[in-house]
Parts: sequence; structure tokens; C-alpha cells
Amino acid sequence: MPELPEVETLRRGIEATLIGRTVRHVEVPGRRSVRRQEKAEFVDDLLGRTLIAARRRGKYLLVDLDDGAVLVVHLRMSGQLLHLAEGATRVLHTHVVLGLDDLSEVHFVDPRTFGELFVSTQLDERRAPVELVNIGLDPLLEGVDAPALAARLRHRKTTLKGFLLDQREIAGIGNIYGDEICFSARLRPERRTESLTRPEARRVAASIEEILAGAVELGGSSLKDARYRDLYGGLGGFQTRHAVYDRAGKPCLRCSGTIVRARVAGRSSYSCRRCQR
Repeated sequence: MPELPEVETLRRGIEATLIGRTVRHVEVPGRRSVRRQEKAEFVDDLLGRTLIAARRRGKYLLVDLDDGAVLVVHLRMSGQLLHLAEGATRVLHTHVVLGLDDLSEVHFVDPRTFGELFVSTQLDERRAPVELVNIGLDPLLEGVDAPALAARLRHRKTTLKGFLLDQREIAGIGNIYGDEICFSARLRPERRTESLTRPEARRVAASIEEILAGAVELGGSSLKDARYRDLYGGLGGFQTRHAVYDRAGKPCLRCSGTIVRARVAGRSSYSCRRCQR
């Protein structure tokens, strides 16, 4: 958390609000959020640069700069990116501040300090930073080819949930949407990938696109801690549509069975034992 839908929501906010703005000052009060390069280099790479496009690769936010470099933002567990008026009160755990030419600011807030920002000049043919070379296909940008997915599932020999969480396979899916995709496909998170039939693989492919697109349209999911916020500080809305995630002991919305919690792929996973096979 945040996952692909939350990052795509932020990308859309940046595209609508920040593109064309120029960075006029940079502050890095935090210790860990800028760690792939020296802080002074990070500041120098951004000062005077204009933001010209906002893209995304899985859970990574990519902001193109007018000199050809790319600002990469990875929120990881608890990161927030907030667009605020200049001089707005800086909340606890504000680790990076970008001041823009319209006198607004972008704050990177991250209580757990797992998130990061860096500027990359080494890009591949897709203009993706080479640091992201191992990231798999992006299901909303590239779509999910059902026959190709079926072949990958047969050869991986792992759990379905483990496959969905593997960023080298499909970029952007985390614990929340992994469970929701499994439920939508009527498959248990612990099902072995090599056991899945072609029709089941087609259901997985369709569910990946359907669940992620639906979550994007509602601005992502904000959980009980309300940690995830969009660029303007608003909450997501897809949590009201969660069919299984964090609903242990509650009735299944499809068959009235009971949602159970189990450990799958090292994560808490939620599913219905009656209608998921």
C-alpha cells in the first residue's frame, strides 16, 4: 500500500495540476527519502527544471523533466505526495519539499521512511529508468494477454497470490488488489499456478484489468488509518467496494459464505472458502 490504482490517481492529479510548473527550490529535511544519490545532486538535478509529463510504471511514479531526466517517486508502505500552498504547515515526517513557480509546494510525507525519490538520466527505449529494468508488464498500460498469462502461470509453480505480488511478473499489484483479483476470478489465493486451467487463467487476466481499472476510477483505496491520500489530501473510495480484503468473519457478498483470513505468500490474505476454488 499504495498500489497501482493509488499511484495512477496521483499521476492523474499531477498531470492535471503540476505539468508546466518549474521547480524553484528544493528542501530535503529527511535522512532516508533521497538515498540513491547525494542530496546536493538531487537538489541540483531539480532546480530550475520544468515538469513536462507524468507517467507511471507499476507502483512507480515518473515525472519527466525538461532536460530529459526523470524524477522517480516510490511511495512504498506509507508515502504521501501532497500539493499544498506555499507556507502550509509541514506535517510530521515531511522529508522532501519541492517549491514551484506558482508559489505552491509538493510535500513528500512518509512516516515509515521506506519510500524514496531520485532523479534518473539513464533511460531505456521506453524512457523508463534503468533502475526499473526488472519491473514486469503494467496491466493498465499494456493490457494482460490471457494466453501469455496462462503460459507464465503454468511455468511458475507458486501460489496465485505469490504470482500476483511478484513485481517482475505484473507490476503494481499488492496485497489489497491481489485478494480482490483472486475473489473476482473465483480462485483461492493459495491455488497453485501450475494447476490453473486455461479458462481460469482467462478469468485471472480479466479480473486483473477489471479490478485495477475500477479502483482507479474511484481514486484508489484508503484504509482505516487513512494514510493514503490523493495529491489534494482527499481519500480514495474503492475501499467501499472491497469484497474480501480485511473482511474476515463477515459474509461473502457473492454466496453468503464466511470470509476467512490466512497466511499466503507471507502476507495476510482474505478469501471465501465456499465460492473460491
